[in-house]
Amino acid sequence: MRKKEIQALSTYTISLDEQTNINIEDDGAELATSRSASISLNFKIFKKLVIMSHRKFEHPRHGSLGFLPRKRAARHRGKVKAFPKDNPTQPCKLTAFLGYKAGMTHIVRDVEKPGSKLHKKETCEAVTIIETPPMVVVGVVGYVKTPRGLRTLNTVWAQHLSEDIKRRFYKNWCKSKKKAFTNYSKKYESEKGKKDIQSQLEKMKKYCNVIRVLAHTQIRKMKGLKQKKAHIMEIQVNGGDVAQKVNFAYSFFEKQIPIDAVFQKDEMIDIIGVTKGKGYEGVVTRWGVTRLPRKTHRGLRKVACIGAWHPARVSFTVARAGQNGYHHRTEMNKKIYKLGKAGQESHSAITEYDRTEKEITPMGGFPHYGVVKDDFLMIKGCCVGPKKRVVTLRQSLLKQTSRLAMEEIKLKFVDTSSKFGHGRFQTLDEKAKFYGRLKA
Repeated sequence: MRKKEIQALSTYTISLDEQTNINIEDDGAELATSRSASISLNFKIFKKLVIMSHRKFEHPRHGSLGFLPRKRAARHRGKVKAFPKDNPTQPCKLTAFLGYKAGMTHIVRDVEKPGSKLHKKETCEAVTIIETPPMVVVGVVGYVKTPRGLRTLNTVWAQHLSEDIKRRFYKNWCKSKKKAFTNYSKKYESEKGKKDIQSQLEKMKKYCNVIRVLAHTQIRKMKGLKQKKAHIMEIQVNGGDVAQKVNFAYSFFEKQIPIDAVFQKDEMIDIIGVTKGKGYEGVVTRWGVTRLPRKTHRGLRKVACIGAWHPARVSFTVARAGQNGYHHRTEMNKKIYKLGKAGQESHSAITEYDRTEKEITPMGGFPHYGVVKDDFLMIKGCCVGPKKRVVTLRQSLLKQTSRLAMEEIKLKFVDTSSKFGHGRFQTLDEKAKFYGRLKA
């Protein structure tokens, strides 16, 4: 409403007598009479100028343009586009890992946040379980810094590669001759070949600035996945000088790297992956634009005006129907609540407060996934992609200083009831005791 729409006309005095007459005076002038009461008061009369409402012609746009083009991702596995900054004073370590999304559950924990209303109180939070079997190192890559960015100097492979990773280099494994890396592996059998490999490693130590290992997942350990072709990625080695990095990478050839060699409990990590695909969808779902009025001819889940007559083309900023989902995304600052090791108590859902013997897998298994048998990470909240989708876990790019990042997590309860319907029991024994032998 405009500033001049409301204005005080005058201050009036009303006196009410016993003879049901009201005398309204303004500086001694009589204005009106009406019925009476036995009170007197002062008040102001306001006048409102009636202005009809109108449409606003400026408003924030619907949907971010920062994620264009909204099309299907080029690769199924999340790509690490930036690794954490290297610190040569620290010991050598790896900075990323690959895992497979199993599903979600919820936990109960005590909040440690002095000053907050939740301090020392219980809270219930959603968590995601990501199965992370040990990865196998099969190679090392050296990069040189150039004015146009990093460029590969050379790559050294291990002598023995499993069938899982060889499948990655073939489109049709069954029809192929399966000869990949046969000539390269013979280098390790001759003196000349060994010298060639050592000379390449020495070149890396002399000229390279960045060292990354080639590591692949052990997808055969994933009983819930039918895929036999392993996922492979480059993982940057941070810490130490270049020679130490090369020696560190070479020492892990054909060896397994567990998840706890890269991440620790209560650490903040980034998750990179491809979101769940939704297919071809309209503008209301894809961009969040407003629906048109009910009586609109030829549909209302549309954009009414897609632009002016001139320029005689549709701008890229206009919301249009098209592909939704299966986009490459990076989620920052996901806190690790639990790190489970296969064969140890940490792999179970037993806590200090809940000593019930139960596995991390809920009753009946994770829907559309199955049983988690290997190492796993429990992270706060959700993560990109459907079940079974490979996700890339990366150490945080920034130094964490917030209270959320520094908080120590103490789990009191991990829910293992069935995720297929309304779960009621935490274990099969609990169900058997309630229903009896015949029902259970």
